[in-house]
Amino acid sequence: MEKIVFASNNPHKLEELRKMVGSELAILSLSDIGCHDDIPETADTLEGNAVMKALWVKEHYGYDCFADDTGLEVEALGGAPGVHSARYASAEGHDAAANTALLLKNLSGKENRKARFRTVIALIKGDRTYTVDGIVEGRIIDSPVGCGGFGYDPVFMPDGWNKTFAEATADEKNAVSHRGRAVARLLELFGSLDKDTI
Repeated sequence: MEKIVFASNNPHKLEELRKMVGSELAILSLSDIGCHDDIPETADTLEGNAVMKALWVKEHYGYDCFADDTGLEVEALGGAPGVHSARYASAEGHDAAANTALLLKNLSGKENRKARFRTVIALIKGDRTYTVDGIVEGRIIDSPVGCGGFGYDPVFMPDGWNKTFAEATADEKNAVSHRGRAVARLLELFGSLDKDTI
């Protein structure tokens, strides 16, 4: 089985990805390769951040690698929080409750609740860089519902659903999610690259 590094130590992302990929790839975390660096994410686009993280691992550790960046893009907020989704409420970042509270505050009184999650994955294989993405459309509800998932999942309801991502099972979410769609494209890309090398 081919091994590849995923430039993350986020246990939620790792669990989701390993479940999606199954036995097709062996996913190594940053900890698995002894990387405990604070990898920069200073680009102004999701694509830029994903490529930056993957390149960092390749250049410093030598492994083929892929990295993702995900943003929640809310139409009424001009696409915000977007690339700043993880650090929306604080430059320190990764306070999901504070991020969600600020999002709902900024949407207060707005009728347009359209939003989409977008994941971009950058793959570095050998000396080449590839990117794929996945998008799921939906809307932001008025208050958090559900205790599963992570991030903005409790306030995001995908189009055609009557429950939030936080109320869904892992399999239900992965079947339609932005990350699930991006990973499916990543696996398609791997398949085409393998054929090219035969």
